[in-house]
Amino acid sequence: QVRLIESGGGLVQAGDSLRLSCVVSGRTISSSAMGWFRQAPGKDREFVAAINWSGGRTYYTDSVKGRFTISRDNAKNTMYLQMSNLKPEDTAVYYCAARQDVAARQDVEYDYWGQGTQVTVSS
Repeated sequence: QVRLIESGGGLVQAGDSLRLSCVVSGRTISSSAMGWFRQAPGKDREFVAAINWSGGRTYYTDSVKGRFTISRDNAKNTMYLQMSNLKPEDTAVYYCAARQDVAARQDVEYDYWGQGTQVTVSS
């Protein structure tokens, strides 16, 4: 059974940094594209960032470019999201996801999901 477990969320102030982790068990991620999505209260889940299987290609939504960095360590079966200069509008539940194909921006393209980790940014 494939499981994705996020960690690293929390309550921070605007301008602070956080690093989210997503550990995958049940399968190796070395051939999987992975992504981060987020969902704020009352809003649809939105794409944040994605990374291809090797880590050589990354993709970001415009609102996080220059502030967030997605990365992966296939040896540890883990993906990361380094978030810097956090803003109150980054407040959301962050989800990691995996798919057995190229990186994608649409959540429906992903096969496996974690339960999410809450990130709250106060002003």
